[in-house]
Amino acid sequence: MSTPVLDTAREGRFVLLLGALVAFGPLAIDLYLPALPAIAAGLAATPEAVQLSITVFLAGFAIGMLFYGPISDRYGRRTVMLSGIALFVVASLACMLATGVEQLIVARFIQALGGGAASVLARAVVRDVYAPAEAIRKLSLMAMVTAIAPLVAPLLGSLLLGWFGWRGTFAAVLAWGLLSFAVVWWQLPETLPAERRGVLPLSGAFAAYLHILRDPPAIGLLLAGGMSFAAMFAYITASPFYFIELQRFSPTAYGALFAANALGIFAANYLNSRLVKARGAAAMAGIGSACGFAGAMLLALAIAQPDCVAAVVAGLFVVVSMTGLLGANCVGLLMARYPQNAGAAAALFGSSQFGLGMWASAAVSYHHDGSGRPMAWVIVATTAASLLGYLLYRRCAR
Repeated sequence: MSTPVLDTAREGRFVLLLGALVAFGPLAIDLYLPALPAIAAGLAATPEAVQLSITVFLAGFAIGMLFYGPISDRYGRRTVMLSGIALFVVASLACMLATGVEQLIVARFIQALGGGAASVLARAVVRDVYAPAEAIRKLSLMAMVTAIAPLVAPLLGSLLLGWFGWRGTFAAVLAWGLLSFAVVWWQLPETLPAERRGVLPLSGAFAAYLHILRDPPAIGLLLAGGMSFAAMFAYITASPFYFIELQRFSPTAYGALFAANALGIFAANYLNSRLVKARGAAAMAGIGSACGFAGAMLLALAIAQPDCVAAVVAGLFVVVSMTGLLGANCVGLLMARYPQNAGAAAALFGSSQFGLGMWASAAVSYHHDGSGRPMAWVIVATTAASLLGYLLYRRCAR
């Protein structure tokens, strides 16, 4: 284990910082969800066009991660992370000043390209500093910190919407980016010293992706964690319409509902941090994938009935709660499998999460029919694929 980081900051503060960096993606999405109808009205755009800003953000996040991982394996974490955060800040300003939905969509894509650096490299830093078993535990603790973003972001977003309009939500994201840049600059040293970096040229570092993608257990882990994440983004994309427009929830009530799901992520990761050493990361991932699929089936059954909103909420709670648990265990297992390419492994995992999330978000938007059924069936499909991915991992890893 590398010690310089732990000499310069207490361990709890270190984990808190990394968890906050992983939260770049959730914060940049969840903060403006209550403002989606207001953005559509303010920019004279259709709901489908505004929903596209979520989809392109997921695409940009996925693409950006693929570049940052191998580059950081070759040249170190700190400079690459600061460069990405700087791009995020500039694009956040462009989002705040957008005068048309097309400008907003382009700015969101660039914002995501930058934000991916903080999210993926925070996980790689954990693998730099900790041994595999302890790294998975720390990833769960980081996920608890990250869960605070969806816990408070929709509530904060609804308040900012009422006080400053929809542009206020992007002003808050801009402030977050500036604060993160300053904290990383002053508090996060380089965790991958030159003697531990790859000696291959950059093209060789990117070739690690092909090696990982030829490995069936790695494919299983990517599907298990990525498809669970995709289920959550089907919910994120469709839930403002379903709860605010269809079920007549106020933006504040919707924010409270979203916060309850974030509490589920927090609780699941707390249990994982306590149990993973005794039960093992693979067993905990299996519990997460099975519970996620069970929650999706409850959702599908409930949404077909006219007066089962409580059961819909319960099914979504289970599905969303499992995403953090699966993410921490699956990415930890993947980085442990490829210790010399931890940045590439974390990047590929994060990219698969957001890439599959983009697919699920687009599927929900494409099949939008004025009901909650597209959300339910996309979530059933993604959680089923997550469970199959886990079974593939267990079968091939043996």
